[in-house]
Amino acid sequence: MSQERFTSFPLQSARVHEVCGPSALSFAAIALSAAQGSALWVSKNWSREELYPVGLSSLLDPTHLLLARPGSQADGLAVAEEALRNEALSFVVIEIIQPLDLREGRRLQLAARAGNTTGLCIIPEGMGSNAAETRWHVSPVFDPEREDSTLMHWSIIKNKKGTNGAWNVRWDPQTRRLHVVSPVGERPGSKGASG
Repeated sequence: MSQERFTSFPLQSARVHEVCGPSALSFAAIALSAAQGSALWVSKNWSREELYPVGLSSLLDPTHLLLARPGSQADGLAVAEEALRNEALSFVVIEIIQPLDLREGRRLQLAARAGNTTGLCIIPEGMGSNAAETRWHVSPVFDPEREDSTLMHWSIIKNKKGTNGAWNVRWDPQTRRLHVVSPVGERPGSKGASG
């Protein structure tokens, strides 16, 4: 795997993107930190799990994150659409549990364009909207050298304006930067790797 530069991250503004996979919430938090500014996170109100903004303080100022917990996906889409259209916000995350039809996806895209706001839908695997600008699959990677949970594998599986690709990445909370990391077997000094 090469040390390619991200051409699709940070996420393009004025567009709505999608992410799925076991580390989708981590991807959303990192994308929020890259956006810089006030943001809204829309999640379902019937879930026992709730986002704790202070837990994201290594990524962003929790006072700049608003939370909405509507009673249905239809209400959540309405909240997200209005928030995307609102120029006061820089980023909107919405947790999706049912497939979006093309009309719903297109309405979100038009709202993001009108507000120059970035949107990110967290979706179940195998589900997605044709209107999405990009779709990412994100999963954790075990790193035997560091034995931590910050190494992730990011795959862009849909991209309207470019090619698909995959990277191993690590978030560095001290520098607040994302680093592209070679797979363990391909790092300089690793057995079988050149360098």
